[in-house]
Amino acid sequence: MFIRRTGKITVAAVMILSMMSSLPATQAHKLDAAPAISVQLDHVPLKFDAAPRIDQGVTYVPFRTVGEALGIGISWNNKTQTITAVNTSKDKTTKVVLQVGSKTATVNGTQIKLTAAPVQREGRVLIPLSSFSSQFGVRTGWDQATRTVSMISPQREMHLRAFYAIKAYNEIDLLPSMNSVAFGWSRIDRDGQFTLEGKEYQIPAAAGEVTPQSIVADAARQQIQPSLMVYALDGNGELTKVLSDSSLRQKSIDGIKNAVQEYGFGGVVLDFEGLGFKLDAVQQQQLLNQYVKQLRESLPQEIAISLVVPPLNSAYKGYEYTTLATIADDLIIMAYQYNPAGTKAQVAEPNSLVDQAITLALQAGVPKEKLLLGISINSETPASVGDKLGLAKRYDLKGAAFWRLGLFRTYNAEMVSAVHAAVIKE
Repeated sequence: MFIRRTGKITVAAVMILSMMSSLPATQAHKLDAAPAISVQLDHVPLKFDAAPRIDQGVTYVPFRTVGEALGIGISWNNKTQTITAVNTSKDKTTKVVLQVGSKTATVNGTQIKLTAAPVQREGRVLIPLSSFSSQFGVRTGWDQATRTVSMISPQREMHLRAFYAIKAYNEIDLLPSMNSVAFGWSRIDRDGQFTLEGKEYQIPAAAGEVTPQSIVADAARQQIQPSLMVYALDGNGELTKVLSDSSLRQKSIDGIKNAVQEYGFGGVVLDFEGLGFKLDAVQQQQLLNQYVKQLRESLPQEIAISLVVPPLNSAYKGYEYTTLATIADDLIIMAYQYNPAGTKAQVAEPNSLVDQAITLALQAGVPKEKLLLGISINSETPASVGDKLGLAKRYDLKGAAFWRLGLFRTYNAEMVSAVHAAVIKE
């Protein structure tokens, strides 16, 4: 189980500091530009509208982008030349006040000394990098050879979801670390029939007092929302067959509704894969939209609906994100399987493509509060999983969804602590 930290980094909020595009330019401090300095946050490059600089051995970095990535609220007082940074978490609010030209900052009313004063350059407030490790809860580094600033973001709360496949009971102790869990116990089979008894996905057999109903009920008692995952693949057109046939649609929806009621699920996660690869993408988008609307109308309103969708930078184009996001409670973007077929396990997915997948989803109109980043534990390592979680934090997404619970300890015992170092459940 992830152990929840109660002592959070007090001044992570301070990270903000650049931040207002409307900050006025002054001549308070002149910096000699040091060319070609790059900045990486969680091993993924950040783009700035003002360049990082070095002055008298001090590296200064403009932090508007970082502040936005950290989700910290900021305000600028032009009269006093001060920035107020507020970070509100589940447990506490941290308020940091900094003033351009002053080496003194105020953190929750207490004055602290900075190694160098914030400065203003071309309408941007720049902060000395050396302050971050001691004041801002960010691990920082400098590579002189590549002139690269590296930053690792502080731990953040977000919605965490795990997929619980058939053989995950040995990892059930990890569930309290999650906000929700998707039980992979059903599918639409190759004949277009909804079933709980397939070879790949099925309701697990009871083991004494441990039954599927007791597992679901125990999750609900811990305020971990239990959902039924419904898997379907269009490899041979079986999913299209169901979506196109009103009788099969209704039959599968009735099956889902009955399973939700019988086993006490609080939600449904549709993992419908393969649409828009061979057949007309627009037509398949319309069919899926129609199915999800029909499911929404058939289920009680308190039953949440989530959709697993391939990334928009994949070959599967049968998913119309904008409409799906208006119907569903959230979307899980499967930003993985970018590596070539046959790639061995524990080869990290390319950060640049995951970054692009998130950006495209947001540009398509999915609200960030409805988007969860899907992360394959089969692909990531303890060293790389923080990069992906860092991107979820950077874009202030609803959270992350892990495929799957049963893999957390398969490859490396450090995966649990690596995830926990980056995020904890909200």
